[in-house]
Amino acid sequence: MSDLHLSLDAIDDRMRGFPPGHAALPFADIGRQGWKPYDGIMSLPLMSLDRTAFDGNVALMMRYVRDHGVAIAPHAKTPMSTALAKALIDAGAWGTTVADIRQASVLLKAGFDRLILANEIGAAAAARRLAALLAGHREAEVHVFVDSPELAASLLSIWQVRSDLPPLGLLLEVGAGRAGARTIEAARIILDTILAGEGTGISLSGIGAYEGAAATADPEESIRRIDELMALAVETHHLVRDRIGTERPLILTAGGSVFFDRVIAGLRPISALDAATTLVLRSGAIFFHDHGVYERGLAALDARSGFELSGETVSASRGFKPVLRIWAEVLSRPEPDLAICGMGLRDVAIDQGLPRPLALYREGRRIGELDASASIARLNDQHAFLVTGGCDLRIGDVVEFGLSHPCTCLDRHALVYGLDGDNTVIDAFATSFG
Repeated sequence: MSDLHLSLDAIDDRMRGFPPGHAALPFADIGRQGWKPYDGIMSLPLMSLDRTAFDGNVALMMRYVRDHGVAIAPHAKTPMSTALAKALIDAGAWGTTVADIRQASVLLKAGFDRLILANEIGAAAAARRLAALLAGHREAEVHVFVDSPELAASLLSIWQVRSDLPPLGLLLEVGAGRAGARTIEAARIILDTILAGEGTGISLSGIGAYEGAAATADPEESIRRIDELMALAVETHHLVRDRIGTERPLILTAGGSVFFDRVIAGLRPISALDAATTLVLRSGAIFFHDHGVYERGLAALDARSGFELSGETVSASRGFKPVLRIWAEVLSRPEPDLAICGMGLRDVAIDQGLPRPLALYREGRRIGELDASASIARLNDQHAFLVTGGCDLRIGDVVEFGLSHPCTCLDRHALVYGLDGDNTVIDAFATSFG
């Protein structure tokens, strides 16, 4: 496998973070310059990735899945970086998850050969697009979610008549809150369509679900709905086994980055009793964590005693560390308790909460952590309105921000800078959001 962007001859100051006027550099040389986001050399704003925190999160989550005897295919939509996806494969991931056909193309062209396309793709036109892609990747193992007879029939009709395509696995999706069959009767209709058209190269390969869409603002209601969805997945698994027998290998897949403990509780008994079924989590954002939605999610997981290692309940909140940061300069102090920073909606998302001011740097030195009274009030396209709360912020200072929801923040950046413990750039990661 190789990162798509490593084929670029050079990176220059058209990329965020790269020092203005600096000579172009080979991608691999970015981490050899000794740059720091607060040294006055790098162009701000930029996004960084804490390598120590990321590596620690990877080790912890991989230990968790090994301890529970399950597999994981981390969702690549969070970073859309083939280098970071490869790091997870190297750490023991079973495969990689993507959300659409274009994302599948990015991963396949980078050499990834086992993908779950964990989303509905449409019907006849989408089936043709998927076939056009996979015709160029005949060694790939791809499994795609299906929640309708229409999509099942469209895929079956193409794979039945073409010999130039790799085998395709169909994952019968059950769901709540988003896509997926809502009842066992609906699942049976989809299953009937798939089994009636199975042949060489295309077949039912398992059952899929996404429990995060079932969540509500009420924590207790969320758990009830998620547990009901897991029960439907189990019932569907029994239905499938009754129809195809016990010998065919099956995938049973669910598990985002907040409720994976309920997936383990609901589905692990099936895979424990059925040696031919592999339970595959798809958690992806867990490896990046954050200072917002996932911080709250892991606190809730701890409150329900959901993170177990070696038979003991431990704290997920203390174990996982936020990985991503946004760095921005103070541009203006127009009012006594207001600082305008050069970071806005083009740099960070706010769908799950505003960025959080973490630390202050001045003239190339770390001054210290910012008091909790400092907060972002709102963002414009390229400006952040930072209420100082009495903190001493000066024009030209650099502020390090934590963020909420890495999935929608990363897609604003073509380049993410990897930092060591001293916040020195040691590598860079290209993203492929299209």
